[in-house]
Amino acid sequence: MPSHFEKKFSQPSAISSLMEDLNQGVQNDQMLMLGGGNPAQIPAVKALFQRQIEAAAEDQTLLEGLSNYAGPLGKDSFRQHLAELLSSVFDSEIQPQHIALTNGSQSAFFALANLFAGQREDGSLKKILLPMSPEYIGYSDLGVKDDIFTSIKPQINLLDNREFKYQIDFEQLDITEDIGLVVTSCPTNPSGNVLTETELSELDRRCQAANTPLLLDCAYGAPFPNIVFSELKLPFNDNVILCLSLSKLGLPGARCGIIVAAPNIIKTLANLSGVMSLAPGNIGPVIAESMVSSGEIVKVSNELIQPYYHDKACYLAAKLKQAIDDPRFRIHKPEGAIFLWLWFKDLPISSQALYLRLKEKRLVVVAGQHFFPGLQSDWRHQQECVRLSYAQSEEVLDEAVTILAAEIKAIYAEHDK
Repeated sequence: MPSHFEKKFSQPSAISSLMEDLNQGVQNDQMLMLGGGNPAQIPAVKALFQRQIEAAAEDQTLLEGLSNYAGPLGKDSFRQHLAELLSSVFDSEIQPQHIALTNGSQSAFFALANLFAGQREDGSLKKILLPMSPEYIGYSDLGVKDDIFTSIKPQINLLDNREFKYQIDFEQLDITEDIGLVVTSCPTNPSGNVLTETELSELDRRCQAANTPLLLDCAYGAPFPNIVFSELKLPFNDNVILCLSLSKLGLPGARCGIIVAAPNIIKTLANLSGVMSLAPGNIGPVIAESMVSSGEIVKVSNELIQPYYHDKACYLAAKLKQAIDDPRFRIHKPEGAIFLWLWFKDLPISSQALYLRLKEKRLVVVAGQHFFPGLQSDWRHQQECVRLSYAQSEEVLDEAVTILAAEIKAIYAEHDK
């Protein structure tokens, strides 16, 4: 008889399927890969990393990093420089003992999810609250224990120019005793939504009142890579767990996640890291350390990365609105991350069926139904949305828009007969 662990992880998962699509797209240049979260190949940023790698090779720090283990929390000098940078950014005293490095953010989420949720020693079950759906597809299968997520439908505000915006429905938000952790991505993957300062402050206040940690997933957010198109001031205190990454900066293959939290949480993560992987890798910290120590990582994020994605978001949104003139089509207001979230109201087929039809025509997107972990209600909106990445070239985006527009028009036409 299989263990519960074996039974759970021998089953397909949404995030594994997404990564398989991404890998196939990398191997097959005929596919239009608007599905995965691979960051754009920004020439100026790639050139910067090339110089960093060459310098690290020249002064032997690259070889030294490859030739030695770090401690279970990651490269000490990188954590020291990062603590100094984050102390300045958040106007708070952050020490290296507040920071753990991990082999990518996904492994960080797995560790944190199972530390704060799941079955307790007394037999009770703690859950993770997502204060607003849709949310990151990679959260769905994090729990060793099944059904550890609960989430809340958002309020939907219809905006001009065929856009809309999600907002937290605080009237429905209740942080009960069975909630072990509250998690939100800033900006939100998949929708590109950025919580307002008022929303973040109220969420922080309620979490502190309930003595429940608040995890802010800033893989796309401040202070790096800062793919945020509006002002976003994050709360930071002893109750906040901040998750950062080098991936969306342009180094996904380095697999370097960063957790900033209270020292007692970091100490637990050190023990877990030692058991699971001995130590996180050194490559990301070696490449990025001088950028962190000088503050260049923030400058590059603000002056190169953020404007690049802002222009791409505006470009793709304009192309889509021009190509799909059906009033049932709306785009979530692009406020950050590297995706557009498309809503086809009254779509007569499921989002998964739309994904399969588009894939047959070489266009890979992500079906919206996978982005609602923990939502108990049967909400039709889940089946009406898809996520598109705009990290590709304009030529790829143009071809993708042509295919998507033709397919959407055909689907609505079939149903409207």
